[in-house]
Amino acid sequence: MFLIDQIQSIIQMIREIASKTDINMVYVETILKIIGIAYIAELASQISKDAGLSSLASKVELAGKILILAMAVPILSVLLETIISLIPAK
Repeated sequence: MFLIDQIQSIIQMIREIASKTDINMVYVETILKIIGIAYIAELASQISKDAGLSSLASKVELAGKILILAMAVPILSVLLETIISLIPAK
């Protein structure tokens, strides 16, 4: 429970930096969600391994990776569009 206050401070700092640099908050929130998914999947995986359920742990890790990839697609799409727009047309 002590860590929740620390995490809240970090999230607030990231949001302030994003607003100062004029970054779309949708992207920042998506990245924060991705980080949250990674931590939760890792925690669930470790708990499963501790309980002797290594096969379940690997499934949890795979599910976390798939969720992260699904959430990252819009950001990757915008990034690729930006890169393509910077390349001079022939």
